[in-house]
Amino acid sequence: MSPHPIPSKVTVAAELHERFDEILTPEALQFLARLHDQFAGRRQERLAERMRARKAIENGRDLRFLPETAAVRDDASWRVAGPGPGLEDRRVEITGPTDPKMTINALNSGAKAWLADLEDATSPTWSNVIGGQLSLLDAIRDRIEFTNDAGRTYRVTAEQTPTIVMRPRGWHLVEKHLCYTDRAGHTRPASASLVDFGLYFFHNATALIEKGRGPYFYLPKLENHLEARLWDDVFTFSENALRIPHGTVRATVLIETISAAFEMDEILYELRDHAAGLNAGRWDYIFSLIKNYRDRGRSYVLPDRSEITMTVPYMRAYTELLVQTCHKRGAHAIGGMSAFIPSRRDPEITAQALAKVSDDKRREAGDGFDGTWVAHPDLIPTARAEFDAVLGDRPNQVERQRPEVHVTAAQLTDLSGITHTVTDAGVRSNVSVALRYIESWLRGVGAAALDNLMEDAATAEISRSQLWQWIHQGIVTSEGTAITRAHVEAELHDVIRGLDRSLDDRFDDAENILRMVALEDDFPTFLTIPAYAHYLVDVVPAREAVAA
Repeated sequence: MSPHPIPSKVTVAAELHERFDEILTPEALQFLARLHDQFAGRRQERLAERMRARKAIENGRDLRFLPETAAVRDDASWRVAGPGPGLEDRRVEITGPTDPKMTINALNSGAKAWLADLEDATSPTWSNVIGGQLSLLDAIRDRIEFTNDAGRTYRVTAEQTPTIVMRPRGWHLVEKHLCYTDRAGHTRPASASLVDFGLYFFHNATALIEKGRGPYFYLPKLENHLEARLWDDVFTFSENALRIPHGTVRATVLIETISAAFEMDEILYELRDHAAGLNAGRWDYIFSLIKNYRDRGRSYVLPDRSEITMTVPYMRAYTELLVQTCHKRGAHAIGGMSAFIPSRRDPEITAQALAKVSDDKRREAGDGFDGTWVAHPDLIPTARAEFDAVLGDRPNQVERQRPEVHVTAAQLTDLSGITHTVTDAGVRSNVSVALRYIESWLRGVGAAALDNLMEDAATAEISRSQLWQWIHQGIVTSEGTAITRAHVEAELHDVIRGLDRSLDDRFDDAENILRMVALEDDFPTFLTIPAYAHYLVDVVPAREAVAA
């Protein structure tokens, strides 16, 4: 280290668009620098531990409930902070990106909460990252408005708007348009998690409290309780920095990695002063199992994506344990998102989607979940009806303890109760969905309606990781087709040949990414990492600060 350390700083290495100076103020950048001073090193330690843990699973180590934290699980006395103001009733939450139009639609939707998503439903272009912060800034101050190219103006008209719960990007991602220089003079890309959280918290925490709500967050992609501890320390540091009472922040953790399912109690315990609940992030959870067990033999091969439902045994074990754990600790259990969406042009498709969503939400409410997700406003009445039937006038059913649930470690990874059948149609669907979603993502659209399903980064991860696993495990489809790299290449060629192309589409780039993440020998941990690095970064010489 230099004998005379320089002040740490975060600098902007990207073009500044209209109003970006309202978010990237000198004071906000200095707050980001303080966050990085405190937590950037610990973030790197946690990511290194992720690599070691994945390698252990690949080498044959089975996941287990941690013996060293048994005292936390066995202690029945502790409880979490629980819901903050405006989070008491979460029976239906709408999810979606934070562009102005989607922000207004979410606020007008009638949902109880809005997952304002800067993660899997948002393509992290520089415009989307800071533009999303502007949308939230305006929405919290009741001044958001949007006019589309046809001249139609969108405004918030609802008397009661959903409580905002913002989801930052995960610990594994960086924001290359912002650079962090530490006191030793070393410069590196900023942490996307700290950027998303820090900008939102710095600009909005006080305003949210004044409106009778608070700074609330969904935490994605956590893999263990030490990552939860890191977030809890971020919250405490930030509350102190802005002189906000300790415990004002509330966090709901997505249990969407297979390792986190074994540490639910511990995750809640680490966040207990800030925890509101856990969410069953089903799509990333499926992806996590494939990723971690992809080389462990054919017994861990999952069937066509359409056959992996919430009723298969290992998914049932996961959700029942989640509900039991949450309610034992006074936390909300929030259900996942059904991918089916209605079509305003096709009544038959809408009827099928509503029936499937109704079944899904009826199961969740009956299992004890306190709320659920939907991705489309037209699904809210259907989902709400199922939870109303169970909850009535109660805001939640946290009092339902589920003592009859006894989930073992083996049940959380037991795939013996499902079929391992893969079909030609399943291969073709995965190729088509992954390619088209990546192309949408490269154009800056992170939530895409494809084949009457709402696709985001998590569902695309399932598609590409299944292709990789089927190739490397030598799977043969039920029709007798060997799934080889050459076969998937042929399917990819056929899909591309059948596309309706335009001059400004990104299918050539999407094809390159899909080959990289599904057809190479190496398995990238997330497709968004190479896709972001290759195609979404457009840096310019860094500047010291932005005029306020």
